[in-house]
Amino acid sequence: MSKMMKATIFVEPGRIALDDRPIPDIGPLDALIRITTTTICGTDIHIMKGEYPVAPGLIIGHEPVGVIDKLGSAVTGYQEGQRVIVGAITPCGWSNASLSGHHAQCGRAAPHGYEAIGGWRFGNTIDGCQAEFLHVPDAMANLAPIPDDLSDEQVLMCPDIMSTGFSGAESGNIRIGDTVAVFAQGPIGLCATGGARLMGASQIIAVETVPERMQAAQEMGADVVVDFHKEDAVEAIRRITNGRGVDVAIEALGLQQTFEAALRVLRPGGVLSSLGVYSGDLQIPLDAFAAGLGDHTIRTTLCPGGKERMRRLMNIVASNRLDTTRLVTHRYRLDDIEKAYELFAEQSDGVLKIAITP
Repeated sequence: MSKMMKATIFVEPGRIALDDRPIPDIGPLDALIRITTTTICGTDIHIMKGEYPVAPGLIIGHEPVGVIDKLGSAVTGYQEGQRVIVGAITPCGWSNASLSGHHAQCGRAAPHGYEAIGGWRFGNTIDGCQAEFLHVPDAMANLAPIPDDLSDEQVLMCPDIMSTGFSGAESGNIRIGDTVAVFAQGPIGLCATGGARLMGASQIIAVETVPERMQAAQEMGADVVVDFHKEDAVEAIRRITNGRGVDVAIEALGLQQTFEAALRVLRPGGVLSSLGVYSGDLQIPLDAFAAGLGDHTIRTTLCPGGKERMRRLMNIVASNRLDTTRLVTHRYRLDDIEKAYELFAEQSDGVLKIAITP
């Protein structure tokens, strides 16, 4: 085996490049997986543009599907050659956060409490998976075997997009018969729509304007799609709900205007479930917040990771409860990763997710 591999490197703001890197060494608790399929996330675009800071020279990417190439000496219960996925968030399994059930927040201690990144390490604080090989820390907490009858593309959304989108519905505590609004129908918003349907929402209102995404929203379970370029989304949702408002509003874009709109469409006592990654301070309007007297709940969520989460998501795929392969609209080789980034950053040609294969 060659001791070098191809990898996607963050060079500087505005530039990523395919480069040669040494195949990583692993410790006794770790694993090395050979990547068979991965993808590009919106967060990777923020990194490329310099909007989210990472160290120059870092390998980026956090959505791996692959095959175990090498196991650490202390890892048991797995075997080399086994197909696995690994969550974008990699809890260690023994931290205070993990033992409290908050696996996504398994971060490093910082001077003023835990860092906001939680357990997001791939392509953030350690090398990621847009490469031929990936070093997986704490392998026994994170390697999730793929059932033989599932393809790479069937499970490609599990490490991040599906886990994050579903968590928006879960954090909203959706109940059977609820009315739910989902703001933005990118890949995460689409999975939030699918998650709301699985949790028993009886009316799902999606907010979007891109025609391909509006169509995808209906396929994922939306009953009504509001085009916010054609009408005011808040007024439309108020009309659709006969003035009552929605039980749960999921914000899946990360903008002040969508956060505020999600708050404005809530019924008294409703839940705003926030999935967006915000790049500045948020403001909460006094009237929409009912001066703090509206019994509202605002929940934020970081993509749940770990092998048990991945197992559950693959169960959803295997049971045909939700088809996420429709989100894969384009396919590129790792050699053409720069072209794939250009397409994804421009959001052209109806792109939702791109499957990248070394």
